[in-house]
Amino acid sequence: MAHDIHIIGGGLAGSEAAWQLAQRGIRVLLSEMRGGGGSTPAHQTDGLAELVCSNSFRSDDSQNNAVGLLHDEMRRLDSVIMRAGEVARVPAGSAMAVDRDVFSAEVQKALESHPNVEVRRERVDVLPENGLTIVATGPLTAATLAESIGKATGRESLAFFDAIAPIVHFDSIDMDVCWMQSRWNKGNGKDYINCPMDKDQYYAFVQGLIEGEKTTFREWEADTPYFEGCMPIEVMAERGVETLRYGPMKPVGLDEPRTGRWPYAVVQLRQDNKLGTLWNMVGFQTKLRHAEQVRLFRTIPGLENAEFARLGGLHRNTFLNSPVLLDRQLRLRGAEHIRFAGQITGCEGYVESSAVGLLAGLMTAAELGGRDWTPPPRTSAMGALLAHITGDAEAESYQPMNVNFGLFPPLHDVKKKQRKQAYTDRAKADLGAWLEEIDGVPA
Repeated sequence: MAHDIHIIGGGLAGSEAAWQLAQRGIRVLLSEMRGGGGSTPAHQTDGLAELVCSNSFRSDDSQNNAVGLLHDEMRRLDSVIMRAGEVARVPAGSAMAVDRDVFSAEVQKALESHPNVEVRRERVDVLPENGLTIVATGPLTAATLAESIGKATGRESLAFFDAIAPIVHFDSIDMDVCWMQSRWNKGNGKDYINCPMDKDQYYAFVQGLIEGEKTTFREWEADTPYFEGCMPIEVMAERGVETLRYGPMKPVGLDEPRTGRWPYAVVQLRQDNKLGTLWNMVGFQTKLRHAEQVRLFRTIPGLENAEFARLGGLHRNTFLNSPVLLDRQLRLRGAEHIRFAGQITGCEGYVESSAVGLLAGLMTAAELGGRDWTPPPRTSAMGALLAHITGDAEAESYQPMNVNFGLFPPLHDVKKKQRKQAYTDRAKADLGAWLEEIDGVPA
């Protein structure tokens, strides 16, 4: 079958993109290396959209949860991932969990039986030089293709242990304890939020880092080295009790307003998005388990009630610095015939990956139809996620991110207890108006 678009990668994002295009009468070639001589150390089957980790799509609450809202938006756009999820659903309270084998089989059946889709089991080693292409190969992109991507972007795409720092919602930080100041008042003088520690607090914190329960590596990850520029904070702590005071927790040049003196140690947070709603804990990349992170990081003065948009983690990962490399339509700058979708763009999670694949499909359909692309409203979950990936995130500290309300334009005039509901109400109304604008999709 002749094709109009080539999709490389049959995971969740590639499958969703293929479905959206095929449903609009566009002929799709979907290349998947599993079953065609290629494999990854994480996958167990040749099935399309295989879930390699958890079987959960997380919260299905579209009234009070950003992930649940994303579910709702994808359902309104006839997502094959959400369709298959309903068929494969298993009891999980307010969350959406699936039988992973049934789920994969449903997605594969939908695509293989579609007259506009050809699934070809083959490994693609280089980026195509022409022809519309969507690359959706995920965080375990084959080494040969990763090398080709690295050459095209001018940056190395390497598999390494990428230690991720936590991100805190600004409105959960106690600014009566913390203060805004840059070291030696450089820059605008208020580029960082500073959380002060005295000597006893610092020593207790270092001990907590050393003793805290850590994640364990999978067998296939065991020989992948740390990225030296992102050393986990607990590894630094193990090198000596004062190490952190000469590294990310250095207090020099920071005058605590309450004392007029330098604290014994400081935890700094740096703005992580243009809205100023999310702040990154500088140098706090970690492999502590999530529950341990919440417990320990809430002992930091000013973060006792911290709410985390993302907790730290440690992954073997290949992803693009999308805010720099991709345009607002997920196209590779300088090679606009290539779009990227899914986790390789720096989104995190099954649903987020699928949603970016869905959007890549809609963008490509508009391009092939000669129509201008109208992005989803930034007040929606899809719009907020897309905006973050394609330019709103700080490129210097860009790391994989789940969808969360910190990515949405803030509602400062709404009481905090009512804010989540207000975010979802606004998103649903705005998305409904957007759906009326795009061709072939009912509101």
